[in-house]
Amino acid sequence: MRILFVADVIGSPGRRVLKQLVRLVKADVRADVVVANGENSAGGFGITPETVAEFKEAGVDVITTGNHVWDKKEILPLLDKEPRLLRPANYPPGNPGRGSVVINVGTTRLAVMNLQGRTFMSPIDDPFRAADAMIAELKDQADVIVVEFHAEATSEKQAFARYLDGRVAAVVGTHTHCQTADEWVQPKGTARITDLGLTGGLDGIIGMKADISIERQLKVARGERMQPADGDLHLQGAVVDVDEATGLARSIERVNVPYERVLQGEFKRK
Repeated sequence: MRILFVADVIGSPGRRVLKQLVRLVKADVRADVVVANGENSAGGFGITPETVAEFKEAGVDVITTGNHVWDKKEILPLLDKEPRLLRPANYPPGNPGRGSVVINVGTTRLAVMNLQGRTFMSPIDDPFRAADAMIAELKDQADVIVVEFHAEATSEKQAFARYLDGRVAAVVGTHTHCQTADEWVQPKGTARITDLGLTGGLDGIIGMKADISIERQLKVARGERMQPADGDLHLQGAVVDVDEATGLARSIERVNVPYERVLQGEFKRK
């Protein structure tokens, strides 16, 4: 099984890239299934029923999120209704939605788990112990388990991946929107990457327009809202090859595809 993880989709530029590229990239990397983060897909902050529909139409199989999943209140009813739309599992009980889903990919049962870190983030339940409980529950329901870990600190992401080494096929990081060059199959067979990057404008600052971001640094935030960058568009992420017999990874490779090359008829992964 080959799984394409698509990095955080940022606003309408990111959705445009997703719509045009995801099926091409899926075919190019010979992926069987697509998992994409959608928490920034609506104006750069949050996700809506309309953007969920766009993801599904584009060919995304499972949508993950993070701390911005709560930003658009209209999404709350859908979190309970749409099983393939996830939110981090380690939010306290009583919140809508679910943190995992099991889907069939051919004859293989794939579980996708979504968890969130705590370092430099809002207080939340322990993701390490939450992962222990989820894996124990899913081990008889799934042949392959993968995890998206939405977190700020590189150290926490790497520690989390090492903690799960040998128990899941992959741990991929999101949230910081800067693709890291540390893709690796760990000693016990779990693939990891600290951050998948972003799907949207690389000419901005973590996917947002650079001039606004710089102005906020110079003068402190004065109410001007960040806006998604719309230049140098890319689809970023990673593809993980999994041995279905063991449920562990054979390989992991970064994905970074420029939208401009597709427009020019020169589609190549780079």
